[in-house]
Amino acid sequence: MFKGQPKGLYALALANTGERFGYYTMLAVFALFLRANFGLDAGVAGAIYSSFLGLVYFMPLIGGIMADKFGFGKMVTIGISIMFAGYLLLSFPLGSNTIAMVCMLGALLFISVGTGLFKGNLQVMVGNLYDDPKYADKRDSAFSIFYMAINIGALFAPTAAVKIKEWAEQSLGFASNDAYHFSFAVACIALILSMGVYYIFRPTFRHVEGGAKAKGAAQKIEDNLSPAETRTRVIALCLVFAVVIFFWMAFHQNGLTLTYFANEYTQTSSEGLQSMFFDVWNLALIIIGVYAVFALFQSETSKGKTIAGVLFACVVAFLWYRYTQLTGSVVVSAPIFQQFNPFYVVALTPVSMAIFGALAKRGKEPSAPRKIAYGMLVASIGFAIMAFGSLGLLTPDQQKIATEAGDASFVSANWLISTYLVLTFAELLLSPMGISFVSKVAPPKLKGMMMGCWFVATAIGNVLVSVGGFLWGNIPLWIVWSVFIVLCLISALFIFSLMKKLEKATNAC
Repeated sequence: MFKGQPKGLYALALANTGERFGYYTMLAVFALFLRANFGLDAGVAGAIYSSFLGLVYFMPLIGGIMADKFGFGKMVTIGISIMFAGYLLLSFPLGSNTIAMVCMLGALLFISVGTGLFKGNLQVMVGNLYDDPKYADKRDSAFSIFYMAINIGALFAPTAAVKIKEWAEQSLGFASNDAYHFSFAVACIALILSMGVYYIFRPTFRHVEGGAKAKGAAQKIEDNLSPAETRTRVIALCLVFAVVIFFWMAFHQNGLTLTYFANEYTQTSSEGLQSMFFDVWNLALIIIGVYAVFALFQSETSKGKTIAGVLFACVVAFLWYRYTQLTGSVVVSAPIFQQFNPFYVVALTPVSMAIFGALAKRGKEPSAPRKIAYGMLVASIGFAIMAFGSLGLLTPDQQKIATEAGDASFVSANWLISTYLVLTFAELLLSPMGISFVSKVAPPKLKGMMMGCWFVATAIGNVLVSVGGFLWGNIPLWIVWSVFIVLCLISALFIFSLMKKLEKATNAC
């Protein structure tokens, strides 16, 4: 999995881990902050949330176009500086008046612009490492590792957001609304660490940062493509972009309607074995155990196998000890559910890579477009779980009245935990494979722009996330989830109908 990868991959992955940790810490509580601080209803809060997500993922198109001209490294540096200014502004508790709202929106604009310059261009640099024939066959696995690193940052983000808010309330005496700003301040610290990693290890990837020399090289490669070949590649990419719009529209309900469900319908406490999953350190131990198992079977030396075996035994023993020490129940807050998706990504990445590696050896590994189609089918199953679990529940408006009256019914956290598991399988099939597909198929002269277009598709999907917020009211929940089931199924059928054209473009590279 990690063997034979260029050192620059790990440096870029670590730089992105810090930035993503800060971003997801802020995002974990942002929708709840909007409602608590400004008194917004679910629809309006959802519109602001989804518009912000849309802008965050639209701006990489502009960042990519600028990077194609001025260099990827320069845009990354400028981007992270602008992001820092945005998070810093968001960290100040300014109240809930009009000035506070304007400052909050200004902070979101800074974060969006900065992310646009940073995120896509960093991923292009990762892809450029694999233009070297020595590493070309490791491109897909590299993006799986890179994607895993993103989710390591995201894994600890919800816990950090909740704990720092609780600390500000309980230890510093801040009101609940003002305490949210401490969660946002964590992002500032994370960005400082991210930039430190970037510059310390810059020598390992400086050659792919772009600039005048790199631009000339790209032009030389571009001359080897005929206009027809370029057009074929761009069309294939655009078809994939059209499909992923609906995946992200569905998937990013994790920060909106799935968080609303966690907040309004899910039991607020957990006990026994289930409660262990709400402690991020237990999840981290499980991840270590999973990687120890893979090291046990993949290590080429007896010493390596022994170390892996001992590590796995220690993890199991420590988890068992923690289980025997459980007493009572633990409080479960809505944002904490967002840790399950990154946990599953990090834990399941070696599993998915092992499966596809075994299929590749037999010559049966699905193409990237086919994996994307399968991802859409799996995503529909995730929302089918939610639809089934929501049968018989009150509408959100009815649930609010029942909660105020003290006679509301709440469901097990296992519905959300299971849904996040299935949606993560879908994500692993679609997101890292899609990014790898773009980096491989995009015409060299248009790499920045095409990676930006990938994020534009994500942006459109994120804007459409608000549909879930506007459905959240007097409509039965199973109908809300069914909307996303239907969209995922239609998208899967669409991409299957174009499979020959997409696979032809992939094989031509």
